[in-house]
Amino acid sequence: MFYVYLLQSLKDKKLYIGYTNDLRRRFAEHNKGESKSTRNRRPFRLVYYEAFLSQIDAKNRERKLKLFKNTYNHLKKRIVNSLLEHKF
Repeated sequence: MFYVYLLQSLKDKKLYIGYTNDLRRRFAEHNKGESKSTRNRRPFRLVYYEAFLSQIDAKNRERKLKLFKNTYNHLKKRIVNSLLEHKF
């Protein structure tokens, strides 16, 4: 499986879009500071992911979310309640 995921920084509330073939490992890497692009925004919480059988489909979805603002904004509207800070 391949995953496109959306992380939310608990530090600055900003979102990060990524793609991986191992979501648990990648999420742990982000929170350990092993990713240069997100190191200074730790810790993160996973707010959304999509699973794909095809690596090409996952890469295309990630690219569309990063390049097309309308696609990204539509996703944020779909998960608006997930983006709110919840205290469990």
